[in-house]
Amino acid sequence: MPSPLPRWLSRAEPTPLDGRNVAAASLVVVNGLHMEGWLDRLVKASGTKATIAVASQGIKPQTMVEEEGGAKGITTDPHAWQNLANGRVYVGNIALALAKADPANAAAYQRRADAYGKELESLDLWVRQEIGRVPAAKRKIITSHDAFGYFGNAYGVTFLAPVGLSTESEPTAAGLAKLSGQIRTLGIKALFIEIMTDPRLMQTLARESGAVIGDTVYSDSLSRSGGPADTYVRMFRHNVPAFVAAMLKNSFY
Repeated sequence: MPSPLPRWLSRAEPTPLDGRNVAAASLVVVNGLHMEGWLDRLVKASGTKATIAVASQGIKPQTMVEEEGGAKGITTDPHAWQNLANGRVYVGNIALALAKADPANAAAYQRRADAYGKELESLDLWVRQEIGRVPAAKRKIITSHDAFGYFGNAYGVTFLAPVGLSTESEPTAAGLAKLSGQIRTLGIKALFIEIMTDPRLMQTLARESGAVIGDTVYSDSLSRSGGPADTYVRMFRHNVPAFVAAMLKNSFY
C-alpha cells in the first residue's frame, strides 16, 4: 500500500524521510498541472518503482496571466480542486489508482469513491445556493494570492489578487496601487488572507484602500486536524460563508 506523505507546502524542501517514503511506496499521487516540479526530481532521486498517478488527469486546465518583476506570462493554474466538479474527477482518478495498486480491495475503493462523489455533488449544490444569495454585481473578492480562479469560473465570482499563482511572488508598487484603486472603484469591502500567505501585504492594502481584512481562508493547504478546514469538504464549508458574508457588504458600482 502507498506510504502517506506529509502535506508539504508548495515552497517546502522535502526531507530525507520523504525520499525514503517515496522509495517504499507502491503509488505516488500528484496533483499535476505543473504544481509539483520538485516532486519529479524527488521521485527520480528516490529510485522508487511506484506508479505515479495524476489526480487532475482529464481536467481541462485554466490559464492566467501572471505578472512578476514587471514581466507577464501565461501560466497554468494548478488549483483545479477549487471547482467541486473537478474534485469529483480527482476522487475517481485516485480511486482507480488505488484499485490498480491494491486489486484485492478495488470494490471497497470504488464504494468509498461513489459515496464521496455524491457528498461532493451535494456540496456543489450548496455552494451554488449560497453564492446565489449574493447579487451578481457584488460578487467580487480580493484574496492574498490568485488561487481561486477555478472557483470563480465555476460559481460566478470575480477574484482579484495582488500576487500571482506563487505565494512567493512579490507584487510591485504599481500593482498594489492599481489594486487599491480597483478596490475603491468596485466598492469591495473585505480582503481575505490565505493561510500560506504573509499577512503584511494585505494589511498594507487594507490601509491604502480602506477595506477590512476578513476571516482567514484556505486554498493550497488545509488547517490542522480539528481546525475549521481540516478536510476538503470542511474547506468549502469554511470558505464559502466567509466569502458570502463579505460580498454582501460590497457596494454596487
